[in-house]
Amino acid sequence: MRIAETISFEDFLGDVPVQYKAFVSAAHGLLAADGYRIKIESKASGLFVSYAHPKTKRSILNFFFRKKGFFARMYADNLGRYTEFLSNLPENMEKEIAKASVCKRMLNPQDCNPKCIMGYDFHIRDTHYQKCRYSCFQFAVNEESAGVLSAFIQNEIEGRSQGQ
Repeated sequence: MRIAETISFEDFLGDVPVQYKAFVSAAHGLLAADGYRIKIESKASGLFVSYAHPKTKRSILNFFFRKKGFFARMYADNLGRYTEFLSNLPENMEKEIAKASVCKRMLNPQDCNPKCIMGYDFHIRDTHYQKCRYSCFQFAVNEESAGVLSAFIQNEIEGRSQGQ
């Protein structure tokens, strides 16, 4: 296990499957250019990378490893500014959203930690979702999802800059 203070982005990129290195590097560059800070931690399943804005401290993206592969989790705080984007998600990504946990705080605030940030309430085509922010937009990084995730990151950066 590596010590957190000594892990660099290059160390993390060395662990990323070769076919996704360009996507991860581009996402990193985009987020760094917009002022997002990177935090890299060593977890039992591998390195965990989080990008947060220095002013708000709110995360926008995580990259992490699990037994089943390499994943990305988006935090779509400004989803209301680009909901039409979701209607163009590939079927497999929409299926992942459908499998995500329901936001307990939306359904009954007493069922969730009061410090928990409320999840997302949105529609994709004719389906209504109320999903937990920590599992809703969590996708395996693959050939199909990488391009969609790039657009998702760009939409969220733009949404956050409009909200400031």
